[in-house]
Amino acid sequence: MKSDLVPTLDRLRAAGEPTRLRILALLRGRDLSVGELVQVLAQSQPRLSHHLKALTSAGLVERMPEGSFVFYRAASRGEGRAFLDSLFEQIAVDSPTLQRDSQQLEEVTALRAASAESYFSELAGTWDTIRSLHYPNEAIEAALLELAGPGPFERVVDFGTGTGRMLALFAPLAREAEGIDLSHQMLTVARANLERAGITGARVRQGDVTSAPFEDASADLVIIHQVLHFMDAPGRVIAEASRVLKPGGRLLVVDFAAHDLEFLRSEHGHHRLGMRNDNMEAWAQDAQLKLSAPASFAPPEATGPGLVVNIWVAEKAALPEEAKA
Repeated sequence: MKSDLVPTLDRLRAAGEPTRLRILALLRGRDLSVGELVQVLAQSQPRLSHHLKALTSAGLVERMPEGSFVFYRAASRGEGRAFLDSLFEQIAVDSPTLQRDSQQLEEVTALRAASAESYFSELAGTWDTIRSLHYPNEAIEAALLELAGPGPFERVVDFGTGTGRMLALFAPLAREAEGIDLSHQMLTVARANLERAGITGARVRQGDVTSAPFEDASADLVIIHQVLHFMDAPGRVIAEASRVLKPGGRLLVVDFAAHDLEFLRSEHGHHRLGMRNDNMEAWAQDAQLKLSAPASFAPPEATGPGLVVNIWVAEKAALPEEAKA
């Protein structure tokens, strides 16, 4: 008969080794690849991969493939998270070994930031062109915060996180915030931006917005910011957001209203020229969400055409009171 103590013993064996304890301390601060851990801990990749496999098998580390990379994260929920919280309460935060690792990690982080800056600088012209066509981002973000409600939120999920801006905006209002994006390069940008801003409560991982790596009913706020116009099937994204939302949760969708600026399709990869409101209503209804009329932001006054930005709010029905009991 298998003892009910086996999972605890497995966690103790996995964590009870100096290098593995150092790995766990680093991963509790941020997601790291094997290569980054090699740079911080000055150990071989095969050796660290062996340690990470043991920690993952014990449920203390989560493995997140990202193209040709694999990122690792300390367990973020469940028994693994509870075990780590208890373990690190007993470890001195000023441990010289852990302090040295932390300092070395800052040097590695600086390299990541430089890589992100190089990539983002190549896109700056594209972003500036589109930004000049619509209402100022600062005002749109202020409206987003108001429409989301005061919080605090238990868990915020950002579909198509891009540069991580939505995570930076909402992380102060949430116990936990996480974004997904298909692009490894954009995730590198997002990680660098969050680290530069000193935001520790938000993480990113690679993921498909039509098949998100999140459990059913696991978030009370989902954000889809300037993503749908790149998609060939926006309804699938709305449906996936509904799946991830808890009953009573809220979805915020930010995108352009329907327009005829064809150059955005040919030059900037937009699959759709904005979102029609009747389409949004149909997708929300199919996903069993109640959609409100959008808040609209007119383009800046200019001689040429511009883009209207809409913010749609959709809510998932709350559970009946008897179901909550």
